[in-house]
Amino acid sequence: MTEFTRADQCIVALSDAFRGDGEILASPMSTLAMVAVRLAKLTHAPDLMMSDGVASLVANVTPLFAPASEQVIEGWVPYRTIFDVVWSGRRHVIMGASQLDRFGNQNISAIGDYARPKSMLLGVRGAPGNTLNHTTSYFVPAHSTRSFVPKVDVVSGVGYDRAKQLGSAARFHEIRRVVSNLGVFDFATEDRSMRLVSTHAGVSVDDVVKNTGFALAVDGATETRAPTDDELALIRTRIDPKGLAQKEIAS
Repeated sequence: MTEFTRADQCIVALSDAFRGDGEILASPMSTLAMVAVRLAKLTHAPDLMMSDGVASLVANVTPLFAPASEQVIEGWVPYRTIFDVVWSGRRHVIMGASQLDRFGNQNISAIGDYARPKSMLLGVRGAPGNTLNHTTSYFVPAHSTRSFVPKVDVVSGVGYDRAKQLGSAARFHEIRRVVSNLGVFDFATEDRSMRLVSTHAGVSVDDVVKNTGFALAVDGATETRAPTDDELALIRTRIDPKGLAQKEIAS
């Protein structure tokens, strides 16, 4: 097997999160997540729809940041119609998170007291609508007790505890996966709290626990699967020949 990096392992873990999704809109919010979606479309999820980031759906997989002239356009989704897709559950977004808590509440807005924060971040943006209206996964490139916290300072994306209180308004709510530079997580526990699914190569369960600021379910955790040689070839020669995703992960 070809040697792989921690970033490669994160890519295939995020790619696997799209298994079974079918013909929905995939919206990656980072360079590494963009590679993961392209890998999914080229392998196990050929029906995924990809946006050019403006108003078109792209049928073919091009290298990251290739000229627009290389894209094959298969549909039109201008701003006024995108919400028909977003609000009907037909989208899977991969967002980042400055903070995540044990129920999957996400903060990308501010650090510290809301009335007088220490740091202003992106703002809430589309996180509430994303998390309530379609499937969401998260990619956190630097796993620490500062990012995996007991309680987020500001709720941007809605976690399972809050979604439970909303009834049918949260009927599309699903946090599919959290992938960090240490491992893969889901919420398949009785109380819908975060669970360690697998650790990346060279990472122990203890490494994850000591870098997580809340109690984490760890029973049954395995090792994150390695990318296949075919997947590595697609990542390195067809999708990301410049290795841009490799720079995004904290080892």
